[in-house]
Formats: sequence, structure tokens, C-alpha cells
Amino acid sequence: MTDLQAIMPILIVTLTAIVTMVAESFQPKGEKVPLGGLGLIGLTGAAIASMLLWGRDLTGFGVMRADNFALFLNVTLCAIGLLTILFSSSVVERERIPAGEYFTLMLFGIVGMMLMAGASDLLVIFLALEVMSLSVYVLTGIRRNSEAGAEASFKYFILGAFSSAFFLYGVAFTYGVVGSTRLEQVAATLASQVSAPSVMVILALALLLVGFAFKISAVPFHMWTPDAYEGAPTLVTGFMSTGVKAAAFAAFIRVFLSAFEPMHAEWAPIVSALAVATMVLGTTVGVAQSNVKRMLAYSSIAHGGYLLVGLIAANSVGKAGMLFYLASYGITNVAAFGLMALLSTEDHPHDNVRDFAGLWHRRPGMAAVMTIFLLSLGGLPPTAGFVAKWYVFAAAVQEGYYALAIIGVLTSVISVYFYLRIVVLMYMSDEVAVDPAPVVPRGAVAGLAIATLAIFYLGVVPTRVINLAVQSVQGLF
Repeated sequence: MTDLQAIMPILIVTLTAIVTMVAESFQPKGEKVPLGGLGLIGLTGAAIASMLLWGRDLTGFGVMRADNFALFLNVTLCAIGLLTILFSSSVVERERIPAGEYFTLMLFGIVGMMLMAGASDLLVIFLALEVMSLSVYVLTGIRRNSEAGAEASFKYFILGAFSSAFFLYGVAFTYGVVGSTRLEQVAATLASQVSAPSVMVILALALLLVGFAFKISAVPFHMWTPDAYEGAPTLVTGFMSTGVKAAAFAAFIRVFLSAFEPMHAEWAPIVSALAVATMVLGTTVGVAQSNVKRMLAYSSIAHGGYLLVGLIAANSVGKAGMLFYLASYGITNVAAFGLMALLSTEDHPHDNVRDFAGLWHRRPGMAAVMTIFLLSLGGLPPTAGFVAKWYVFAAAVQEGYYALAIIGVLTSVISVYFYLRIVVLMYMSDEVAVDPAPVVPRGAVAGLAIATLAIFYLGVVPTRVINLAVQSVQGLF
């Protein structure tokens, strides 16, 4: 029973995905089954199950851990999924997306993400990575009549296959050195070889790093991100930009801050260079974008660089700060993309910067909440984004990585420009570029309200969540 308890949140989401798929298959003609409602129930149940397991540190089947680290990520991923579903009701119908496939694939994607967060074996991490990736590949091109979506899905799939091959070769080299793919055994073996690591160990480290760098959109493995974000349906873009990043960083943290922690001196300079390149490129190229989805794609790249700063610092502040960052960024970004999807119409996607001109005159409430989301992404107080960035940069300063912290702060300041550009257009322009969608469903209004309250709560009184994040990383490494 302990094994089943350890994977109970994952089992709940898996069963919900299966029920959703079957319900869609057997629904009577002319009737609609509330598939989104099934998803809401399943994800809420998984979040509650994760909370009930808090502090028990269970192990399932020898390869899955239900420790506080995995449970914190489970709740974060469930929150991302819940917000996405709340925004989906009208958008799925308007864009003629097959609802059964959409909700089922989203739920199976969350299953893969939760598996990545809790896996303590490199092969299980790889399998979880593929479950997640295949779901997101299909979701990217789920609009069958969209050429841009098909192209984005194909590019994402091809480059994702290459990155998976790199990761799997890294697992193979690790097994060749250690004789096991269990993270605790890898850590014990590498600790005895830390003074003179073999070529095989270095190759394993490099190959695994490439695999993770692709999933978190780190430069120079970011090429897929702008095209995939632009071509995918807006809600799918929000889901992949948050859930995939959270799951990838969860596995990244487990592997590099536990199994490969003895080699921190070897990989830290490389990851530092990736972090600098990622922050600089994501910010500078994002400034030049006129398409909001591409702009937020480069914003996502830059945020990946900020998270890498916390990984490099590798102290308790940095580890807890990364979890807090993933939670605050996930809520903010999925809400921003959800609002874009709600503003879109069948004839106009509302994804250009100019499309937000004069929004305050037509939809003052939507303009106000979009302003909050953009300020949080820019890291301005009193929002969650400010607190998240403060913790990862403070961790870098504590460990003496002053250059990384300075570059992070400077790029954050520059990034504020392309967020405030939209804010200025919404309030200062008298010209209304495009009429937004006329009706906002109640579920979507609830999603926007929840996200707004969460952003202010995490920005004004973050202590409770920070303490939970600190508990999550204690005993993990």
C-alpha cells in the first residue's frame, strides 16, 4: 500500500485522463459531456492527495519518491492545469479544437510532468520525459486546419527527438560508469571519483546537460521555442511554457543537485555560461518582437536563465527560490496566455502588440489584470515575480556569483521595456486596434481572479510558501 500511496496523485490524474478519453468516445450525439469539469475534479483530487502526503517522504516501487519536493511540484503542476482548464471552455469550442483529445492529452502531459518531479531513476525520468513530450507535441499541432500549428509541431518533434537521444545517451554513459541508473547510487559512485572524473563521466554529464537544456529552452538549445509558441494554440502555449519548464527544472534539480552534486565544480562554469547567454539573448531578442507570443517565448527563455542562477548557487536559498519561482512564474504566465486567448476572436488571434492598443477603453477589467501579469513577469513589486527574482539573485550573491546576479538584474531591467510597452498601449492609446471577444465565461473570470489574488499573495506575504519551499528541499540533497 505504501507504493500505491506514493504514486496516488499521479494515479488520480492518470485515471482522470482515461475517464475523460472514454467519456468523449461514448457521449451521445448532440450532447456534450463536461470534459473540462472532469479534469478540474481530477486535478483538484491530485492536489489534495499531494497535500495529505506532505511530510511522509514515501517511496514507491523503488523509483518514485513522494517527498516534499515532488509534492510541492505536484501542487504547482495541478494549479497550472486547473487554470488552463478554466480558460479553455469557450476557447476550445471557438477554435474548433477536439475537446476529448485536448483535455486527455493535457492530463497525460501532467502525468508525465509529475513523474519527472518524483522520479529517482534516470530511466524513469526519460520515460516521464517522453510521456510529457509526446502529449505536448500533439497539443502543439492539435488544430488540424492550421499550417502554422503543423509546422510548429513538426519542428518541436524533430528537435525534441534529438534532445531525447542526447539525454538517453547520457543515461547510457552514466550506467556504463556506475552500473546503475538510481540517482542515489550515481551520487555515491561519483563522490568516490570526484578527484579524478573519467572521460565517461564527463560525457555523461555533458549529454544529460544538453537534454535538460533543450527542455528548459536554454541558449543555444532554444531554437524551437519561438516557433512552437507562435504556432500552437494560445492556451497550449501557456501550458507548455509553464508546465514543461516546471517539470524539466524539477528533474534537472534532482539529477544535478543530488546525483551529480559531487561534480558541481565541473558543471557550474558551463551552466553559468548557459545562464548568461540565456538571460542576455532572451531579453535582447524579446525587445525586438512585435508578436506577443514570440515576445513571451523569449521572455520564457530569459526566465529559464534566471532559474539557472538559483541552480548554480545550489544553497538552500537558491533551491527554495527556484521552487517559489516555478510556482509564481507558472501561475503568472499561464494566466497571461489565458487572457490573450480570451481576448481572441474567430477572425483575429489578438497576439500582436498593437492589438492591445486602447484595451482600457473597451475592457478596463481585462486591461487591469493583464497589467498585473506583465508587471509580475517583469519582476516589479508588489508581485510574485519580484520576490521570486529576489530570492534567486540573493542566492547567487551569497555564494559569491556577483557577476551572474548583476547580469540577471540588468537583463530584468531591460525586459521591463517590452512588458511596459503593452501596458502603455493599453492605457495611453486612444485608437482601439481590434475589438476583443464579446463574452468572457464565468470559469475564465474565476481563473483570472484566482491568478490575480495568487500573484499579490505571493508578492506581499510570501513567507508561508517560501517556508514550504524550504521544507521541500530539506533532506532531498
